[in-house]
Amino acid sequence: MKPPHFSAEQIQELGPPCYETVARAEWADRNEHVNIRHFVGVFDDAGDAFYPSVGLDEAGHVNRRSGTMDMEHHTHFVREVVPGDRLAVSVRMVGVGAKRFHYVMFLWNQTSGRLAAIFECVNTFVDLETRRSAPWPENVRAAMVALLERHQALAWAAPVCGSMSV
Repeated sequence: MKPPHFSAEQIQELGPPCYETVARAEWADRNEHVNIRHFVGVFDDAGDAFYPSVGLDEAGHVNRRSGTMDMEHHTHFVREVVPGDRLAVSVRMVGVGAKRFHYVMFLWNQTSGRLAAIFECVNTFVDLETRRSAPWPENVRAAMVALLERHQALAWAAPVCGSMSV
């Protein structure tokens, strides 16, 4: 499946990247490019960097004995990344439910000026005492809904696989 074309301007409409890094030499495989497992690691780190922007900081999780867990994700590898490439990840909210949210992340290769990967995910809030999904704290849900409304107003559609939702 060929991904839709996204311009740097469209990605910038999402706001500043939630995470930036440089592809490390140790991420390279025998093909001399970044191995797929490290793309997922970058997206995971980007999620951790994104959460405080919607009120999910580490102190709150410790106090509530809560966390978040991915339930499903899909990664579309668009272009290879090589060690030394500067990378930035931006988030687009797709849906927010009582316990889950659906989002897309874009991995932009700042060195080449091109999209490298798209990551779609459904994530849930978790009560770590019961090890079960739980409702979002109201301030978190409100922040996510506000971001969703801003992203729904964009002129371009989020590239979703069609099988995930909240």
